Amino acid sequence: MDLKNAVVLITGGTSGIGRAAAQMLAQAGAKVAITGRDPQRLQEAASALGVVGIQADVANEADVLRTFREVKEKLGDLDVLINNAGIGVLKELTEMDRASFDEVFATNVTGVMLMSREAAKIFKERKRGNLINIASTASLRGAPKGTAYYGSKFALRGMTECWRAELRKYNVRVFLVNPSEVITDFARRAGFPQIDNPSKLQSEDIAHMIKAVLEMNDRGFTPELSVFATNPVD
Repeated sequence: MDLKNAVVLITGGTSGIGRAAAQMLAQAGAKVAITGRDPQRLQEAASALGVVGIQADVANEADVLRTFREVKEKLGDLDVLINNAGIGVLKELTEMDRASFDEVFATNVTGVMLMSREAAKIFKERKRGNLINIASTASLRGAPKGTAYYGSKFALRGMTECWRAELRKYNVRVFLVNPSEVITDFARRAGFPQIDNPSKLQSEDIAHMIKAVLEMNDRGFTPELSVFATNPVD
């Protein structure tokens, strides 16, 4: 697709992969909106990137519906939805509490469903569109303490395959992007020990791949893409 003047909505766009993708796509000429829950971080990011900022929680259905109304009013018909917003918690099964588990699934699974549902309505009517789900290599295999986060990414991978089967006949491309470890604030917030090193993936690496898969001619697409560091060192 031609990214120039394409309308792109990115959830969780105030930092990390979402912010890097917003910057890269805006630089390519796209009209970009980002969502975020924290109003101060959202204002800073939107101003710095020159994009539209929409305060919203993807797990809140009223926020989701308002987000799509604002995108339509401010930018026009949606061409690309990037479901990037995500949270994580790493706890052993015997220590997992219901509140943490529900919170992860509310954002990583239910929130993605709500956002994708509204985008799919637009895409089906327009007979074209692009839906990108940012999952993780955690969607490919389990690990200790992964009940909530890894489980949510397995669910996201399954939903993505269902949506791809439903929407291809409407010329809608549905992508799944699986980053391995990326140096962002996400790991710290999730309680995942992380050592920064130049050999590890950065947010702009994932943004580059998002841009690349979108720019392929609309007659084809890459259903699933996993991104690994070549030789990461702790």
